[in-house]
Amino acid sequence: MLKGSQSRRARPTCGGFTLVEVMVAAVVLIFGIVGAVTTLQRGFQAIDSARNLTMASQLMQSEMERLRLKSWAQLEALQASRDTTVPLDSAAAGARFTCTRTISDLKTDMKEIVLSAEWRGYDGRPQSARLITRYGKSGLNDYFYTTH
Repeated sequence: MLKGSQSRRARPTCGGFTLVEVMVAAVVLIFGIVGAVTTLQRGFQAIDSARNLTMASQLMQSEMERLRLKSWAQLEALQASRDTTVPLDSAAAGARFTCTRTISDLKTDMKEIVLSAEWRGYDGRPQSARLITRYGKSGLNDYFYTTH
């Protein structure tokens, strides 16, 4: 009986991985790498979208402030000219963004100004943003005070 137990101890044991274990580990590793790359790509896409939306908002806000400084007569002249393109300050912004302006009469002493910006993301998909405000002939505060 002693000989049988000695032969069991003397037998060499294999201390490696089977082919199936290696293949399973490789598949898990591939899924992990693909998931990380996909997440990274989505993150870059979100950063690009946020950057472009911020730039478009800044451009539209700048144009809106420029329009707010105009008098009622200047705003009516701009509306009558039917010029809807907005000249952009930055050459880099002008290459990527297009901005259009629409001025419409809500009442005789109230106008609505709509600015729309369009651009393409890094993936080529079209994106847009709009900024809408109202412009009173004697200012919005005076308009609301006298009409209510």
